[in-house]
Amino acid sequence: MMEVEVGRHNVLLARSEGMYSATGNQCTHYGAPLSRGVLSGHNVRCPWHGACFNIHTGDLEEYPGMDCLPCHKVGKGRGDKIVRQTKRIKKMVALRLKLCAETLRQQNFGGRIIMVTRDDLLPYDKTRLSKVMNVESDTILLRRMEFFQEYDIEVWLSKEALSMDTEKKTVTFDDGLVQSYDQLLISTGCRAKGLECPGKDLQNVMMLETPEDARQIHAACIGARIVIVGTSFVGMEVASYMTDKATSITVIGSSEMPYQKTLGLEIGKVTMMMLSQKDIKFYMNDNVKEVRGNNGKVKEVVLKSGTVFPADVLIVGIGVIPNAEFLQSTPIVMDSRNFVIVDKYMRTNVPDVFCGGDLATFPLTMAKNQMVNIGHWQMAQAHGRIAALNMLEKNTELNSIPYYWTVLLGKNIRYAGYGEGYTDIVIKGRVEEQKFLAFYIKNGEVIAAASLNYDPAVSAVAERLATGNVITKEEAESNDLSWLKMKLS
Repeated sequence: MMEVEVGRHNVLLARSEGMYSATGNQCTHYGAPLSRGVLSGHNVRCPWHGACFNIHTGDLEEYPGMDCLPCHKVGKGRGDKIVRQTKRIKKMVALRLKLCAETLRQQNFGGRIIMVTRDDLLPYDKTRLSKVMNVESDTILLRRMEFFQEYDIEVWLSKEALSMDTEKKTVTFDDGLVQSYDQLLISTGCRAKGLECPGKDLQNVMMLETPEDARQIHAACIGARIVIVGTSFVGMEVASYMTDKATSITVIGSSEMPYQKTLGLEIGKVTMMMLSQKDIKFYMNDNVKEVRGNNGKVKEVVLKSGTVFPADVLIVGIGVIPNAEFLQSTPIVMDSRNFVIVDKYMRTNVPDVFCGGDLATFPLTMAKNQMVNIGHWQMAQAHGRIAALNMLEKNTELNSIPYYWTVLLGKNIRYAGYGEGYTDIVIKGRVEEQKFLAFYIKNGEVIAAASLNYDPAVSAVAERLATGNVITKEEAESNDLSWLKMKLS
């Protein structure tokens, strides 16, 4: 692959299996240069967030891309390759919760499509909320209303489902409306889990769910003493964002290290070190016992260890609760935590009812069909597409590799795979120097990888796993990592 300039266009020129191709070089998610990604067969995978494109057609093959790539014709000329700018009209593709609706139209479905949300905002990029907290809502919309109108997709805002009747095939909403359906996708996601202790309802005890929440947290934290409960992705990203805004930042975690369950002790330690260097204080292996207030507002936080410290704002990021209450009286099967169980086609046990996104528990192919719940952006996008295809009886199994990322102090940690239950970790590079590639091992095989400043290594691992090829522990431990298609030091 190589990046070339053609007129005012930035083009990816690639050769695969003797064939040349030319497409746009910017990933349609966040604009990453695809020339720095991973080429495998006819696919190029983005180095930043793992989106995958067909280099011959420009088609989006794996999320979180926004659209397909513009495609150009390639011809020969005196030993050089000449790219003729004949941009292909982009095929409509789909995104996250509205992905199902878009895929139905993409597949020429001509019937009525209704998309309902209790939010007062069109579908938006929720991953931005903990990274740019003063964000304006209209800057993170995935599509404008004109788009939905053009493709005849009805969008009902500020309307919440209260119950459903799977025999009559109806959904009842909070305004009294009863709407019938032929096929239904449930993608109501999850909401933030609150504290269970005295003082939990005081003013300035805040949780992050919506753009309005993000703006309110941003405003409340300027010049304030803030306490953050939770050391997973939301809590750590909020702490990182607030480093130059709050007077003091204290983080409380229930484990020994941040990210311990997902990224492991070694990487958790370096992330804590990164934030500690910005004067963020950590209290680990502890929990909140009480929140004390003054005039109805947060004043102090008391830990179970007995530690007490002052606080103006308390931000809670300790997990989620599935939005499944309206399903309780239905025959739809849920697991012990009230997540909806689906098969590889995103079907529930009830005919014509599908489920996807954070609410779904599904069989993950790369984990030998283990039932999992993965609350990440890219996987939710894949769910919507698979549900739509199977609504149209285009039998298609879910076969995506989980891929997610987090940002701390402007540095990106990337992760691909499913590492739950790993027994060994092999690290290339030096974690303490904030440049590393970690392989998570289970039963002698790599089941996940994480990296910092080692792009596009995680995308290379994702591509290897996506093709069904095993990465052995011996390969991970070897100094020969040529299969990553990049140099490691």
